[in-house]
Amino acid sequence: MKDNVRLKKRKYNRRDTRNGFLFALPWIIGFVCFSVVPLATSLYYSFTEFNPVKDPVWVGLENFVDIFNDPLILKSMKNTLFMAFVSTPINLFIALLLATLLNRKFKGRGVARTIFFMPSVIPMVAATMVWIWMFDPTYGYINRVLEIFGINGPARLINPAYTKWALVLMGTWCTGTTMLICLAALQDVPKSYYEAADLDGANTIQKFFKITLPCVAPVLVYQAILNIINAFQYFTQVYVIISASSGGGSSNASGGPANSILMYPLYLFNTAFSYMNMGKASAMAWLLFIVVSIMTFIMIKLTKKVSENGAGDE
Repeated sequence: MKDNVRLKKRKYNRRDTRNGFLFALPWIIGFVCFSVVPLATSLYYSFTEFNPVKDPVWVGLENFVDIFNDPLILKSMKNTLFMAFVSTPINLFIALLLATLLNRKFKGRGVARTIFFMPSVIPMVAATMVWIWMFDPTYGYINRVLEIFGINGPARLINPAYTKWALVLMGTWCTGTTMLICLAALQDVPKSYYEAADLDGANTIQKFFKITLPCVAPVLVYQAILNIINAFQYFTQVYVIISASSGGGSSNASGGPANSILMYPLYLFNTAFSYMNMGKASAMAWLLFIVVSIMTFIMIKLTKKVSENGAGDE
């Protein structure tokens, strides 16, 4: 009797496993065809000299050697690191500041939250075109407002000293999603912590640094990881800016004034589709993958450390 029950149980388990596999099969096929195969193909092409009109020719590590001897690789990586480690803290600070203000009770709070979130749903190309117009040194609203105070505003998208800071300013405008996540984290902080702090006579600043910040620190570090990864994929804004300034001609395979906004993904794109060097572009993509993986590993370790310290402070 027991043997029959075991056989039936095994039969049901095999059937459930088979049915589960069949349900997941479309996703597995898509994952293999559109993720695993392209990754493996890209890895192979990174060791070849390849373009769309020529069969791949094995060259070994020549593409990787070429990468480290290319001065534009260093330039583009520096620009990308600037966006990752300068723009990210600024965006997180603004998002947390807005979330803290919008977490308070006041009339029209819902409308204010909607207004600050709306820029995040505007298509990136359209938003970038608006910012190009606002940055215009002659007709842009930013310089016109500065003229009221007697300040002669710079040409932010023409002068290499200001181009990256213009991109940082553009990024601060689209912090709505990060703001909402920070707002959710703030609302998840137990009110009993603040009540106990009030009994101890803590002021607003002390409560923020001793209670609020430690409680939301894991969320901030997680958002920092996402923002840094996104910074290493920074492409659309600079491509639109360069295309608009060049009129979409052949010169848009550049990196802006003095290559000051030549981001790594943009140079990778230009290498593949403007210079038709698919082999080198594949090697660049794998180098980017390795750098982002290392950054993510470090940030995850930092997240665990912050979480443990936060738990210990409680």
